[in-house]
Amino acid sequence: MFHRKPLEERIAERQAKLRPLKEGKHFEHGPAKFVFVSLIALVVLVHFGGLALVMHFYS
Repeated sequence: MFHRKPLEERIAERQAKLRPLKEGKHFEHGPAKFVFVSLIALVVLVHFGGLALVMHFYS
């Protein structure tokens, strides 16, 4: 449309220009990494909080 390359071709060219990814140093989606780490931290904190609560009332 209007003498432009199709979207798929433009995306493929842009990805071809990127440098290769380093092994173990890459997470595809930044916000997904933030959500993942936040949820893991929340789960750990809730478990420790629950453990402290149980230890307080049953000791």
